[in-house]
Amino acid sequence: MELSAGLSNFLNACAQAFAALGNLQITTLIELTSNLRNMSAESILFRLLLAIIFGGAIGLERGRKNRPAGFRTHMVVCLGATLTMILGQYEFHMLETQWLPLANAVGTKTDITRFAAQVINGVGFLGAGTILITGRQQVKGLTTAASLWVSACVGIAIGATFYECVFLAFFLIITVMKLLPKVEAGLMEKARNMNLYIEIYSLDGINDIISCLKTLNIQTYDVDIERGGKFPNAVFSIRLDRQQSHTKVVALLSKLECVSAIKEI
Repeated sequence: MELSAGLSNFLNACAQAFAALGNLQITTLIELTSNLRNMSAESILFRLLLAIIFGGAIGLERGRKNRPAGFRTHMVVCLGATLTMILGQYEFHMLETQWLPLANAVGTKTDITRFAAQVINGVGFLGAGTILITGRQQVKGLTTAASLWVSACVGIAIGATFYECVFLAFFLIITVMKLLPKVEAGLMEKARNMNLYIEIYSLDGINDIISCLKTLNIQTYDVDIERGGKFPNAVFSIRLDRQQSHTKVVALLSKLECVSAIKEI
């Protein structure tokens, strides 16, 4: 019992020490960046430049993949969100100082959080323009739309001078967009469910494909046939009997004489 009590006291002391150290570091960081948190010209310039750098860095990954919204789009979105927050802070400052008599006369009050809310709404429309459904029944542009939205959120945080959150969020965003696609690709390759887009010379080829899948012990649970275009095409939703390479399955089906083109989606 004494040992447990001693260990508990030690852990509580360590927790308090780490909490105090964290508070000290945050307090020190706030003190060091206090000049960058006011409405001075230096602070405004720093925030706008930071928005350009971080917004451009997020958009660079999208631009390299030739997405509709790339380097400049993300940069402008982040810059606009930062500018909106600065404008809200400026209006609040002026209503508390030079515009105070006029504000009292007309009873005007401002809520600077409303500016950020309108930014999020506006970016929603912009992101919707990047989402497309291709002829192969693929939905593309969701990641680009999400990156535009998060770029605007970073801009809002910069405009609010929440620099600690900005740097941490930026690191996590870049990690998700650069590293996790490789992890996702590895997981998808091992998945037992597949969606295949197949172009065929005639509709009679559907039966040949289903027969081939049966011989491979692959279950077909949905077939979406589209008759438009040069050749008929179909999207097959299949389930493998075991974990196996998706590339090998695609290669086997591509050898069928009825198949004009095939791609996993």
